[in-house]
Amino acid sequence: MTIAPLTNAEIEQMTATLLAAGGPFATMPMTIGDVAYDRVFALSNASLRDLMAMRGAEYADLEFMVYEGERWTFGQTWARSMRLAQWMVKEHGIKPGDRVAIAMRNYPEWAVAFIAIVAAGATAVPLNAWWQGEELHDGISRSGSKLVFCDQKRAGHIASFRDELDLVLVGGREPVPEADAHVNDIMDNEAIAPDVPQVPIDPDSDFCMLFTSGSTGKPKGVMLTHRGVINALLSWSFLLNMAQGLRPDHAFVPKDPAVLLALPLFHVTALHSTLLLSWFSGRKTVFAYRWDAQSAIDLIKEEKITNFVGVPTMAHELVQHAQPGDLDTVVDITTGGAKRPENQVADQAEKFPGVAPSAGYGLTETNSMVAYIGQTDFVQNPSSAGRAVPPVTQIEALDEDGKVLPRGTEGEICIRSPLNFRAYLDDPEATAAAFHPDGWFRSGDVGIVNQEGYIVIMDRAKNIIIRGGENIGCLEVEDALHSFPGVDEASVFAVPDELLGERVGAAIYSREGAVDLQALRDHVAGKLAGFKVPERLWISPQALPRGGTGKVDKRQIRQVALTVPPHWSA
Repeated sequence: MTIAPLTNAEIEQMTATLLAAGGPFATMPMTIGDVAYDRVFALSNASLRDLMAMRGAEYADLEFMVYEGERWTFGQTWARSMRLAQWMVKEHGIKPGDRVAIAMRNYPEWAVAFIAIVAAGATAVPLNAWWQGEELHDGISRSGSKLVFCDQKRAGHIASFRDELDLVLVGGREPVPEADAHVNDIMDNEAIAPDVPQVPIDPDSDFCMLFTSGSTGKPKGVMLTHRGVINALLSWSFLLNMAQGLRPDHAFVPKDPAVLLALPLFHVTALHSTLLLSWFSGRKTVFAYRWDAQSAIDLIKEEKITNFVGVPTMAHELVQHAQPGDLDTVVDITTGGAKRPENQVADQAEKFPGVAPSAGYGLTETNSMVAYIGQTDFVQNPSSAGRAVPPVTQIEALDEDGKVLPRGTEGEICIRSPLNFRAYLDDPEATAAAFHPDGWFRSGDVGIVNQEGYIVIMDRAKNIIIRGGENIGCLEVEDALHSFPGVDEASVFAVPDELLGERVGAAIYSREGAVDLQALRDHVAGKLAGFKVPERLWISPQALPRGGTGKVDKRQIRQVALTVPPHWSA
């Protein structure tokens, strides 16, 4: 069914209708920090734990998680999570303000641990499961976590420094010899009452800290609050209700919703837009052990998946592998983490016209999606990142002085919303630099917002590479390259790639004139997660060019490097 794009007038009309009706979408003026907002969802005066408890009771008998034949209802998941929360509070004294890390691949136990941490009033710290030992050490030590939920592989990395950091390890799913306790033993212990811990939670306290790569070297810890994530979740629900109200002849919300979880839960798209949104909407979440297009298609058919959320590479592979009939239950394929190539949107629309393409735009700092585009709207505007999700979020292009620019004028895309993050971990300078006055968060993306409110991203101001949805800080990779003997200068940059969007490239200079590039790459692989390791390497015969300020001219280096074959290629 072809669905005409929503006009601004329709959006404004339905927004007013939903807000006037009261209920779950009631808003109120509120000052958060030192920023005064006209609209903040009133329900965000509660904690995420309290709203999750309400939804858990409402959907108690419905399936929530499916993993390799195992089926967990909402009620079972909540009860097991509460036993784990009680154990953390009573056995280890976990309290509001404490941070508890999760270092494991996507398992149901990951979700149980996360819900338990939130219920205890503590701050969950999901760690990148692809990180190596040094990266895990850095993340755990900087977060101050003393309790770590981990699987077998991550426990092996952590074992070398557990005594140094005085860690308690709790194993999940697999046998973990290094563990002091095991999630499964605790959550199935019926001697522990599955009651919600009676600890007060401030809505403006942190429920989660996620690490994100940026332009300043090591990943930054992004502090996300209960109020922020609730405003994000209610915004997405508001968007669905608005679309359904304006297009009552189309089922935006399927009768038996089910989503395939193929993205890692340590990323905001999987955690917020998939897992938490499923909890709030009564949606079944089917865990994929690892990404594989054919396996995903098999799960889609077996579990009658209605929604797919992934990075553009996954969506592309899914559409390419799928045959007629494979996606009959799928309502939409949503991408995030990077811009989806326009030809892929057209290809999906042609091959599977009944499956709507859609995309979300957002950052870890914005609790995931703040702009959305879908249906015919996306097919007709494939270059756009969408429009701001109403009713509490504003998105505009601003100049360097923080002035809102006229629509259609290029500037830095900035977001003003109560769902923005609170601060960067232990970095007040970076936090201050991330905001213009009056609460406008600086995305680091350069683009325009046109007269209809559509966002078009032109470039990135931040020094990052987005490889298959993974953000990679160039400085972090450059630091690893510089630690190899003989490398005197290094510049890391994005290499265009049709499948992944971008790959990691690097140009190096050595005064000695010779560097073993395979040994260099192996050295970096021992320090950083695999997705950060350069896949294209160039050796410069002379010192890298510099601009007028003395800084390495990364743009010139990239332009020159991409005109000649690399000296080493993965």
